[in-house]
Amino acid sequence: MSAFATLVQQVADLLEPLFHASAAAAAIVVITALVRLLVHPLSRASARGQRARTALRPRVAELREKHGGNPERYQKALLELHAREKVSPLAGCLPGLLQIPAFFLLYHLFSSTTIGGGPNGLLNHRLFGAPLGHRYGDALGDGGVFGAQGLVYLGLFAVVAAVATFNYRRTKRTTAAAAPETGGEQQVPGLGAVGAVMPFLSYVTLLTVAWVPLAAALYVVTSTTWSAVERAVLYP
Repeated sequence: MSAFATLVQQVADLLEPLFHASAAAAAIVVITALVRLLVHPLSRASARGQRARTALRPRVAELREKHGGNPERYQKALLELHAREKVSPLAGCLPGLLQIPAFFLLYHLFSSTTIGGGPNGLLNHRLFGAPLGHRYGDALGDGGVFGAQGLVYLGLFAVVAAVATFNYRRTKRTTAAAAPETGGEQQVPGLGAVGAVMPFLSYVTLLTVAWVPLAAALYVVTSTTWSAVERAVLYP
């Protein structure tokens, strides 16, 4: 964690002439963008997988017609088709999973009072007056909802809500368009449950932003916004 703290501080030092007291916050946004750039090839591969699944829909329909009276046989044949064509229904989860380590590094970094045996100087950094190590509860106790810290969180909540609404509408539209063609494809074990919950997952980000330190919240907001733009480009 000391190495990661050094990275954040070095990037903040580079950005300090532009962002002054908010340089560390800007550094977190830059580091988040770098992480997303690293996993972008996987996102592109996931998009190719989605197009491959779309191309398989006529064959899925044939399997559904052939094994419609035997759900277990249909599920087995469907999984065999995906394996034969090297298509995974859940492949799109991989880019998100690979970002989790960076999130937890930031979470622990801005939750610890000491780093490498010394005081954690990063906790002194702020974003428009809001300490990067504080949570939304701290903001409410210091000025309330419309205090200096509270307004920072309101801005983050507004961005998350806008992205979540965009994702919700897009997911619902995509699901509705695919439903007549995929028919029973949702019977892949677990895929139906994932599809039902997926449109609402973006709204859970609001709770995450309120619960974690502001530095980790910045990572979440930046990464979520990046994901929305990326999906709009890769899944037109």
